[in-house]
Amino acid sequence: MSEQRTPFAAPGSETELEEGSGLTPKFDADGLVTCVATDAKTGDLLMVAHMNAEALAKTIATGEAWYFSRSRRALWKKGESSGHTQRVVEMRIDCDQDAVWIKVEQQVAACHTGRRSCFYRSVPLGQKAGAIKLEFREQPVFDPKAAYRPKG
Repeated sequence: MSEQRTPFAAPGSETELEEGSGLTPKFDADGLVTCVATDAKTGDLLMVAHMNAEALAKTIATGEAWYFSRSRRALWKKGESSGHTQRVVEMRIDCDQDAVWIKVEQQVAACHTGRRSCFYRSVPLGQKAGAIKLEFREQPVFDPKAAYRPKG
């Protein structure tokens, strides 16, 4: 990832980072921080994604969730193609400022598979490796083929 200017101050001492009031996110070697999105009303975990400095700044400025796609190497606004937007109600940053938590009002669903949450399967515990079969906990609430039509 190319070096980009960040609108945030560089992290200072550990004390400043953990106890200070300045937002000084610690981006990883790829220029990203992990972002966890939960439903503001229910607390349900909806998705985990990544933000670069631009996505974080746009999310703060607009109150809408913006992310950076590692696979596409591109900035994206949640819901720009599906209409399933996330309005940010609250944003928090963890103790060492390398992870973000956003509480959102989710329109329809968060997952590109058509489910409300990206965490729609359960991993049963106490089984030996190789014999593990995932258990579905959610059914699709929309048809992803209809929501994610190619542009043009």
